[in-house]
Order: sequence, then structure tokens, then C-alpha cells
Amino acid sequence: MFWEKHQPVSSVPTFPKIPVWIALVFSTIACASAQSTPETLLLEARTAEAKFDVKQALDLYLAADRIQPDNPATLQKIAQQLSDLSLSNPDDAAKKRIAEKALTYALRAAALQPDKAVNALSLAICHGKMGVYSDTRTKIKYSRLVKLEAERALALDPNYDWAHHVLGRWHYEVASLAGATRLFIRFVYGGLPAATLKDAVIHLERAVSLAPNRVPHRLELGFAYLAAGRKDDARTSFTKGLELPSVELYDEPAKERARAALAKL
Repeated sequence: MFWEKHQPVSSVPTFPKIPVWIALVFSTIACASAQSTPETLLLEARTAEAKFDVKQALDLYLAADRIQPDNPATLQKIAQQLSDLSLSNPDDAAKKRIAEKALTYALRAAALQPDKAVNALSLAICHGKMGVYSDTRTKIKYSRLVKLEAERALALDPNYDWAHHVLGRWHYEVASLAGATRLFIRFVYGGLPAATLKDAVIHLERAVSLAPNRVPHRLELGFAYLAAGRKDDARTSFTKGLELPSVELYDEPAKERARAALAKL
């Protein structure tokens, strides 16, 4: 190397001066790292969320949690990103691991701030995700918890549109179970809480009235109408939902389900 060929007589080796541009780069990186506060990281995370970049948003929320641990709002956001990330993984075992991790963060957020509706609903959603990857007995346990936490979210905030959405969807999915399935669950596992298509429609209509431009609310209302045999109302609700612009992460997947259902009407 150059400095070896021209090493001075001194026993302590000397190194060439670092070029100015390299020093500037390292200085910029050091300054940027020093300025990474929880506030800036959370702002960047919300920007990544708006761009549907779940992985980047998760990394930024985790970074904020490392700097400022046990912030319930950050923990809830980490749970949300993990829950969303679980759906995009092609491996069922990996999906379950991610969903379990999401539930862990949701539980921490709820423990730190139990009177926050979003934390209760986050638990409901994470319980629902865990139910997908569980055996029948555990599915039933998680189904009960979905209803319990969604109702708790509504008790904390009666005008929380997403809580009405989750509770409405729970009602129509449980109420739509075949009679033989419900009978089996009742005798073997003690049954599920009462669910009705009437309550499904009431909650989803309320969600639409609170947030009329949210695509999933109108489309899920269409499915509730369909389950209740109200085909004309279902067609109208699907059509209105499909006409809305897709602005949230799962608007397009919801539209795909609705298009398939509408085509059969």
C-alpha cells in the first residue's frame, strides 16, 4: 500500500488524510443518526404507512420503540403493521408466528392504556388473526375474544366506525354458520355468543354513516345484506363501494371480493 512504501522512520505508522468528501459523508450520517428522535421516526413511519410500505413502517416504529420503549401508541402501531404483514407472507407457519408477535404488542399496548378504544380494537383484530391459524377449540376462544374486545372498544368510543365494522362482520360471519356447525360447536365446545344478521346490518350501517367514504364499510355491509337475503340492497352497497377510490391498504382486496360476489347476483 502507498503508506507502507513511504512510512516515516517513527515506529508509529501514519495514515493518509481522509479525503474531504468522505469526511463530509460520515459527518452527515452521524448528524442524521443523532437527529433520529422518536418524533421524527414516527413521522417517517406514518409517511411509509400512507405509501402502503408496511415493512418500512414496521422498521421505523420498532426503531422508535427502541429509543422510547413502552409508548402504547407506538406498540399499537407495531401490532398493526405486523398484523398487516402476516397476510402478505405465503407461508402459513410464518403467518402464525407474525400474528402471535402482533398479539404480543397489542396486549402490551392495551395493558399500558386500557381505556383507549383503538387498543381494544387492535386486540380484537389480532385475536381474529390468531383464530385463522388455530384448531377448532382455539378458534372459538378467539372468536369470543373478538366480540368482547370489539364491544369494549365501542363502550369506550360509541362512534368508532372500525369497531362497528369489526363487530358487524363478526355477527354476520357467526350468524351465517350452518346449523349443523353451530350445533356441533354448542355440544362440543359450549357454543358461541349469540349472533344475528340484524345486528350485523345495524353495526355495518352505522360504520357507513360514520365514515361513508371508507371502502371496506360499504362492501362489508353488502356482504351482510347478502347474508340476510337482501340482494337488491347488497347490489347497491357493492356498487357504491366499488365506485369509491381506493385509498387504504386493503381497499383493493376488499373490492376483489365484492366484484366476485356482485358478479354472482
